[in-house]
Amino acid sequence: MSKHSALHHSDKRDYAVNGRLPMLAGIALVIGGISTGAAFVLVNLIHFFTNLFFFQTLSFAERSPAHHALGPWVIAIPALGGLIVGLMARYGSDKIRGHGIPEAIEAVLFGKSKMSPKVAVLKPLSSGIVIGSGGPFGAEGPIIMTGGSIASLLAQYLHLTAAERKTLLVAGACAGMTAIFGTPVAAVLLAIELLLFELRPRSLLPVALACAVAGFLRPFVFESGPLFPLQTAAAGTVALGSCVLAGLLCGVLGAVLTLALYRTEDAFSKLRLHWMWWPAIGGLVVGIGGYFEPRALGVGYDVIGDLLNNRLAIEVAVALLAVKAVIWIAALGSGTSGGVLAPLLMLGAGLGVVLGPFLPGGSPGLWALVCMAGVLGSVLGAPLTAIVFAFGLTHDSEALLPLLLTTAVAYGFSVLTMKRGIMTEKIARRGLHIYREYGVDPLERSHVEDLMTRDVVTIDAGVPVAVALERHFGSHAAHRAYPVVAEGRVLGMLHRAAITAAHAGDDAGLRCGDLIAAGQGTGGVRDIEKGTPTVLLPSQTGRAAAGQMAALSVARMPVVDSLATMRLVGIVSLRDLLAPSEHALHEETHRERLRGTAQAPVRQGS
Repeated sequence: MSKHSALHHSDKRDYAVNGRLPMLAGIALVIGGISTGAAFVLVNLIHFFTNLFFFQTLSFAERSPAHHALGPWVIAIPALGGLIVGLMARYGSDKIRGHGIPEAIEAVLFGKSKMSPKVAVLKPLSSGIVIGSGGPFGAEGPIIMTGGSIASLLAQYLHLTAAERKTLLVAGACAGMTAIFGTPVAAVLLAIELLLFELRPRSLLPVALACAVAGFLRPFVFESGPLFPLQTAAAGTVALGSCVLAGLLCGVLGAVLTLALYRTEDAFSKLRLHWMWWPAIGGLVVGIGGYFEPRALGVGYDVIGDLLNNRLAIEVAVALLAVKAVIWIAALGSGTSGGVLAPLLMLGAGLGVVLGPFLPGGSPGLWALVCMAGVLGSVLGAPLTAIVFAFGLTHDSEALLPLLLTTAVAYGFSVLTMKRGIMTEKIARRGLHIYREYGVDPLERSHVEDLMTRDVVTIDAGVPVAVALERHFGSHAAHRAYPVVAEGRVLGMLHRAAITAAHAGDDAGLRCGDLIAAGQGTGGVRDIEKGTPTVLLPSQTGRAAAGQMAALSVARMPVVDSLATMRLVGIVSLRDLLAPSEHALHEETHRERLRGTAQAPVRQGS
């Protein structure tokens, strides 16, 4: 390796340098504390409205709506809550409709991570009313939206970039989830699999710090320890087949729930009523279901605990979960405000209770746990989050291997059979497509010195315009622009349009260097002094080069060894930037035989 090449390789790093990362990390620490406080407020709002609607008392005490004494009047309570939230959405902000995570995804990908103060206030209030009036939801979706909104507002106040707002929005959302469930690692994984759409230190570190702060502060506002403590026996080898079967059934249940939800949304959209009234109709369905199965109302954490610990008979569990599924789909399909994680946990655990007596190799509690994670992973399309989430909720380390296999199978089923999941279908229906596979951009892996053409045709600054026009820009010209150099130093890029216009002025004494000095080219010293990146450096990534060329609307850019010397070492064209993608396509589509065999490589699809 030459000394010049070694020097450039020494400049390359594993990660992009970001001098603002310490500042973002410091803000994330603050956001972790704010989101924990927001989670405390949201949970107490739920408690307050539960006491108000079902027990007619003003109290923040935790009580289950199942213990009400309203009789048939309970049918009207969720409908009333839905009506209030419909009015809030109509005359406040329609962004409070839905379960929070899709709205956060849309804000990140299509809204420059901007959220309004109305959402930060109305989302927890509306969710408290809906869940407090018996809505069959969890608090995780609303807190994700609320925490994200608060962080977005703070980032807007500090005049941060859209990319930095995204990082802080996700940090606030996941810190809120950590405060609710006490699962900081799962919250970070949720950010990676569902919210960030990138994996960089710039985004991962602030999210991790915010979740860590929320995890440390949680015992000050909620009870410490796992939400559903559980300890199952180690699974035997025969459990391998049971996990595969359980995973397939989890995938089927997840697909059925997703399809049923969006069919219900379609049915509501056909009603000849303004969408403001839909939550009240959904609430009426919730009230009827709650009349027959009171424990189906509200968050239902107590039911999840009973299912995991095998404290419910199968017949009771089936009836309860059937009602829960129906009222959850009806309420969420009506466009009200509430989360999906807790209902999915309950329905998945219920599937495990039903399958438990028929699956060998593990205890009944194990199958409730792994099916809980399997359904969650398949519906969210976030298997790692589901696995670690289930562990964080129970601290059952013996279940990690069955959790991994069951959730992987369920996730695989959903990927192969479903075009989109419950988190992305709603966004797709607005005409916005989301592609959720993560991979390193080929241009990020390539550097300018690997892509550039080293044998460059240049124009001397002292050459007359007429000579340069005939020599380089005639009918035989290979390019539309060439670098102009003086004593090996790049002055700028001279384009066909600029030299043609100058020649038409009939100034016989004009030279190419004069055009660059007059600002008729790009990439000159004057541009560099203004801070405009109009030349490339060998150590830059292909992605950075493509961004600079797009910003300048040019097809070729000179490469210099440094901004101090401006010595030309190469040139990068659009064709050069296509080379990494061509190589990646070859790796994806070219199937090869074992070395030494006579058969030629086979193209995919042949």
